[in-house]
Formats: sequence, structure tokens, C-alpha cells
Amino acid sequence: MAQKATIYKVELSISDMDRHYYGTHNLTVAKHPSETDERLILRILAFALNVRERLEFSKGLATDDEPDIWQKSLSGELELWVALGLPSEKIIRQSCARANEVVIYSYGGRAAELWWDKVKNSSTRFDNLRVVNFSYKDSNEVESLLNRSMKLQVNIQDGDLMISAGDLVVYMTQINWKEVSN
Repeated sequence: MAQKATIYKVELSISDMDRHYYGTHNLTVAKHPSETDERLILRILAFALNVRERLEFSKGLATDDEPDIWQKSLSGELELWVALGLPSEKIIRQSCARANEVVIYSYGGRAAELWWDKVKNSSTRFDNLRVVNFSYKDSNEVESLLNRSMKLQVNIQDGDLMISAGDLVVYMTQINWKEVSN
């Protein structure tokens, strides 16, 4: 029998001083049976870092041809493609061809560093690609905030994050490996 997704209810309050965005979102997030707690909380943080009017979670791990988070225009064009993990060069190329902007959040410590060493030279040709890494320490620490029903406060300033849930506070730094070219 196939395992079912686990449902998480999240009240996500975002104060993004870098983009002057302040808002609260009530999210229902499905955790795929193969998804780790670390990946789920990073997916929620990726939502906070890219929040826009029509931003939404896709089917993610349940399908191979969708990112974790996306935003489509009113006419159905892909404006933003947000992926987590260590996608192949082929997936990066296809994502950059399909969306106006692509953001990849990598994590996993040494594995992420090895992945970036492998794909960084081929990624330079994509002007619409941004690659951000979360350190192994940061992503493991933020995992401790995960709860089936939670209130998260995310403050973003100068690219740094302060995430709090109740009395617990975690600080994270985004490590920008590649910026979007203008």
C-alpha cells in the first residue's frame, strides 16, 4: 500500500526588509513520503524568500517536470521556477528554457559543494538562473522548528534570515553561488 502525504498547517509571517514585503500566509503543505523534514522546512523558507502575489507550491516530488514552487502569469506562462536540491544539468537547462526566472536552493553540505563544482561552468550561460546554498549546519538547525501545526515568523534583511517558532530562533545565511545576470 502506498504511503500518503503528511499534511502540515503553517501560519507564515514574512517581514522581508530587502524587498519591502510584509504579510502573513496560511499554508497547507503536503510532505511527500520520501521528503525529509529538512527539505520540507527549506521548501517553506524558499516560499518566504520568493513570495509574490501568485506564488504557489506545485506537485513537487510527486512529478518530475514541475519545480517545488512556481508562479505563473495570468496567461499561464512560467514567471518563476523555484527548485530545491541538486538538479542535473539537464533539469537546469530545461528549467531555464521554460521560466523567466529560476532559483535553485541547494543544501546538503559537501554533496552540495560537489554538485556545484560539477554544474557551475555550464550554468554561466543562463542569465535567468540564481543558485543559493544553505550550509549543512543552518539547514539542520532550522529543521528543529518543524511541527505539524506551526506559526513561523521569517525576517529577512541583507539576505540573512531569522526564523522563529515560539521561543525557538534560528539564524540562516544565504550563500549566493550564482546571481541572475542583467
